[in-house]
Order: sequence, then C-alpha cells, then structure tokens
Amino acid sequence: MTSINVGGVAYDLLPDGRLANTEDWSEDVAKALAEAHGISLTEEHWEIISLMRDFYQQYNISPIRKLLMKGITEKYGAEKASSDHLSKLFPNNVLVEGTLIAGLPMPLLDAEMDESERHSRARKHVKEAADPGAADHFVGSFEFNGTNFKVTDRGNLEDSSLWNEKVAEHMAQKEGLELTEEHWEVINYLRKFYFEYGVTPMVRLLMKFMKEQCGPDKSSEKYLYQLFPKGPSRQGSRIGGLPEPQGCID
Repeated sequence: MTSINVGGVAYDLLPDGRLANTEDWSEDVAKALAEAHGISLTEEHWEIISLMRDFYQQYNISPIRKLLMKGITEKYGAEKASSDHLSKLFPNNVLVEGTLIAGLPMPLLDAEMDESERHSRARKHVKEAADPGAADHFVGSFEFNGTNFKVTDRGNLEDSSLWNEKVAEHMAQKEGLELTEEHWEVINYLRKFYFEYGVTPMVRLLMKFMKEQCGPDKSSEKYLYQLFPKGPSRQGSRIGGLPEPQGCID
C-alpha cells in the first residue's frame, strides 16, 4: 500500500491508487490524486466528480457507465455525456480515473463478473448456508420438473439462463408468495433494468426508475414491500432469476 501526502498529512492508497478509506476524501485530496494522473481539475471535471459522489452517497455504490451517462445527460445535457467530452476530461477512462479522483470504489458490473467472483460474493453469506432449514428460500439447490437448480447462499440462481416463469412461481411458493400481475410488473422491471444496465438495482434505484415509468403509487416503498416483504430488490431479484443486488440493498 502506498500513500499520498496532502497538506502534510499522508493518506493510504490501495495498490490501484485509490484511497484506502473513502472518508479521507476532500477536494484537496482530489486535486492531489488528479495531479498524480496528470489532470488539472476544471469546473467540468468537478461536475462529473460531484455527480459520481452524489450517486455514491445516495445508493452506496459507484455508478456504472450507463447510469453515469444517464445522470450526466439529465443534469448537464447530452453533449457533456458524450464519449469525446468525457475522454478529454479523463483520458484513461472516466470510470477508472473519475471514480479514483472522486475517492470512490471502482464500479463493479454484475455482468462482467466471472463465476468464481460470483461464488465468492455468495459465500460471504454463510449463516443461512450453515442452516438451510432456517432460510425461507432455497439454499444450495432445488429440484423442479426433473431439473436440478443450483442457487447461491442468498437463494439467487447460479445460472440465470435456466430461469423461466414456472421456475419463478416455484421459487415464490417456497417463500410463501403467490405471484400476481403486480408482482410480475416489478419482476419484469427488475429484469429489464438488469439487461439494460448489467446490474440488479437495489431498492432505492428500483424506486427511482420505476417512478419514472410507473408513477409514484407503484414505486412507493410501502407498495413494493407489500408485494415483496423480504425486500423488493433482494426477494424480487431472487424470484426473477437475477444476481443479488450490490451495495445497500433493502
């Protein structure tokens, strides 16, 4: 681990040059990190950095590229979200350099994880795995219509390609849910979001983007938790055949 000196104070860095402690970040630290990468911060740099930090503070994860582009377009216009503009600001990739200077973790895209990394994340949830009978969802694996389905310790399918509506209904029954049209609306939206952005949204992201398409009533916390008492994102993604959401989930 290396460090960077700002105003006589040494701040620890990870091997990739990111702050070891995100709470150490300040504008002065950001300037020093930028200078170390040959970047002199302008107002346009700060626009992107501020947007990234706002996203992280709201959702507890760094924005992936598609969500970053969406946020920039909405706040600053399509021109500032263009690849040419962002490449001029951050020549070595806006996600890599931008999040580093913003003092944030590197965005992690579910769709880009290899299988070993998926399984490693799943194994962190050892409590339910140690006592599968205590879980109200499938753990380890389950049989359905002659097929064995392997699931993570959180109950998410290891192979999402095996998912279909009948499998979803079977998984829902295990959790005491009978899927209605309202449940399917949320599940379909979770799946749409995942296949568009490559990540399963945590509940705050789900509520934000459902509000844009479905209105405030069907995107409210009360409504979503009535449908999925174990968490709209956590339980919904499980039944929807998706990977577990990242960050602060439900």
